[in-house]
Amino acid sequence: MTFTRRFTPALTALATVMAMGTAYAADTIKIGIPQPMTGPSTQYGDQIQAGALTAIDAINAAGGVKGKKLEAVLIDDACEPKQAVPAANRVVNSGAKFAVAHACSGTTVPAVNIYEQEGIVAITPGATSPLVTDTIKPHYFFRTIGRDDQQGPFAADYIADVVKPKSIAVLHDKQTYGSGVATQVRDALKKKNMNIVMYEGINVGDSDYSAVITKLKGVNPDLIYFGGYHAELGLLLRQAREQGMTNTFMGPEGVANRDLVAIAGPAVEGLLVTLPTDFTKMPANKEVMENFSKYKRNPNGAFTFPAYAAVQIIADTINAVGEDSAKGADYMHANAFNTAIGEVEYDAKGDLKHFEFAVFKWDKDGNFDLVEK
Repeated sequence: MTFTRRFTPALTALATVMAMGTAYAADTIKIGIPQPMTGPSTQYGDQIQAGALTAIDAINAAGGVKGKKLEAVLIDDACEPKQAVPAANRVVNSGAKFAVAHACSGTTVPAVNIYEQEGIVAITPGATSPLVTDTIKPHYFFRTIGRDDQQGPFAADYIADVVKPKSIAVLHDKQTYGSGVATQVRDALKKKNMNIVMYEGINVGDSDYSAVITKLKGVNPDLIYFGGYHAELGLLLRQAREQGMTNTFMGPEGVANRDLVAIAGPAVEGLLVTLPTDFTKMPANKEVMENFSKYKRNPNGAFTFPAYAAVQIIADTINAVGEDSAKGADYMHANAFNTAIGEVEYDAKGDLKHFEFAVFKWDKDGNFDLVEK
């Protein structure tokens, strides 16, 4: 029995649209961008989007990469570890072979395995925990931000050489990122024979930190270092000041969130924070700053320029060896890159051989300025 296929005009039109869509997709290079778009850490996702999307727009305006446009695939991981693997799998399912990956260390650690298994070149502009690259020593995963064991000793040097406190308390939020960086600071301070009078974890999500504040008042440290995020530090700061504490507080880039002021109010005055250095002031970034202005995006934030640099590295790699991610990973391990965060060069685990941190001091309104040593 013979069947005759009949195509209606509507089906013919649909087939044409599908064919065009396939052709369009083949003419783009997808870059997955999994980062927090919901939840309390959305500011970090906003910074990654600002940096990555501005770089993508600028590269596309200049003709793209090997005649193809870069296409961003935005994915929400909410900075939650339980959403790490689903978000990474969404990168895989999108067809992207490259990613500007997660902001938070707790999300990044479980996601790295997916990128390694699937052969996706991913670069995190925000995850600083050594566990990200020490656990499985990845080949496809990289960073454009320094590790906690770079940031921690840097903070410890500043504390010991500039602040020179007689006693120090180190607190953390018991999470991958917070406890990791706090441990690095504590260990580096011990090597400098600094007097650490307290080392303790607090619970994320608590609304009353009276118990730990009472302990702090008992030892009365000159400086209190907190490893974690802004929500917990904001409450600690406010409640400590309400109880009459005037001690200096210090924290890592995870506390540098605009919502910190909403929580702590004027208690933020005097807070010291280690952040990536101010890349907006680098003379070599004049054109980069013009791109942020052109596309009307905010260039400020700890992860903005690292995200911009991640896209630059991906684009340079594809220009050099094409879209084969295995060749791309090999190329990235073997070559240096000129980026918005300066020259980038990787070690065998995909970590930066050098990254420049700086110390910033906050005023009561939440503005902060670079502190000169």
